Amino acid sequence: MSPSVTSSISRGKTDVVKGQDPGSESSSPPTPVSPRLVSLDAFRGFIMFWIVGGGSLVLGIQSLGHNRLIDMLVYQLSHSPWEGLRFYDCIWPSFMLMVGVSIPFADARRSLTQTHPQMARHAVVRFLILFLLGSMRESINLGSPRIIELSSALQPIAVAYLIAFLLVRKPWRLQAIAGGSILLGYGLLLAFVPVPGVGVGSYQKNANLVYAVDLALLGHRASEAVFQEGWGTVLSTIPTIATTILGLLLGQLLRSHFSKGTRIQLMVVIGVSGLVLGYVVSIFVPVVMKMWTVSYGILSASWATLMLLLFYVIIDGLEYRKWAFPFAVIGTNALAVYLSESVTRLSEIVGIFTKAPAEAMGSYGPLFAALVFLMVEWFILFWMYRRKLFLNA
Repeated sequence: MSPSVTSSISRGKTDVVKGQDPGSESSSPPTPVSPRLVSLDAFRGFIMFWIVGGGSLVLGIQSLGHNRLIDMLVYQLSHSPWEGLRFYDCIWPSFMLMVGVSIPFADARRSLTQTHPQMARHAVVRFLILFLLGSMRESINLGSPRIIELSSALQPIAVAYLIAFLLVRKPWRLQAIAGGSILLGYGLLLAFVPVPGVGVGSYQKNANLVYAVDLALLGHRASEAVFQEGWGTVLSTIPTIATTILGLLLGQLLRSHFSKGTRIQLMVVIGVSGLVLGYVVSIFVPVVMKMWTVSYGILSASWATLMLLLFYVIIDGLEYRKWAFPFAVIGTNALAVYLSESVTRLSEIVGIFTKAPAEAMGSYGPLFAALVFLMVEWFILFWMYRRKLFLNA
């Protein structure tokens, strides 16, 4: 990815609301109780941290010497070449999940001052902005105009966000059916639609339905690295919607009238049940992120749910919040962070000043460069945070 981003990537401002069942509609807007779901900001910042510099920091530590722990972290902070599931493979789904979680809170907040048609117009505009930001990011990275981004997350997030917005006021059972049907339909598509020269049910790299559809629609880009690496684009956008709908359901649960204990118990059930189901499905369908197979979709969404739950328990449940502030600073401006490398090339700018001293420091150089970059980036975000400058779609 760089799968990474938004309301996962946007500020994701949230209100905790009482007096409404998950997925139910109310004739009058609920009453805001708390201006933010701090755990959502912190979780978003934690996930973004590994994209923008955390991985380099770990590699810098590894340059000082190998041990089992650091080697395991380095392994987890890279994508699976094809089959398998690592922590880094759960970053993109975590953002898709957070997009959904933030929508019920945003809907409740906006309904206090806007009509539903006004909110719908805002959703369409936001979809367009996110989609075009994805185009801009891809164009800058490749040095020539591109409409479709091949392996990043902004455009899938745009699509999933709009669909989840359309579902936010529907009954939760309908939302669950929609999410499950999308994932099941996608799974049946990959399993039973034949690919010329390949057959049906293939999950092999560059010999599957996802790759064939991309080749047919985006074949003019077949020589690019992401194509060669097997990243899916067109069809694999479909199952990302299911992860966002799961986030939508979780968001409604987190703003429901249920006690915190009940919310936590239900999220445990959802996350653990998903892991069991996902590992059972993986017996028949391999876990492949770059195709977003059904087993991958279920497992990654379940792990993302449990990670969010951990943040919710510690921050909003036990109210231990101070430790999470550095992550919250990142999480409230995640879109700015995600675009920083494409638009401002911040790492290259910082590298101008760290290259010479890093080279002189030998094995400590990579760690020094990573630390300086993270500090510069975080203090820029902190400056924006203090001045309430938030880049939102």
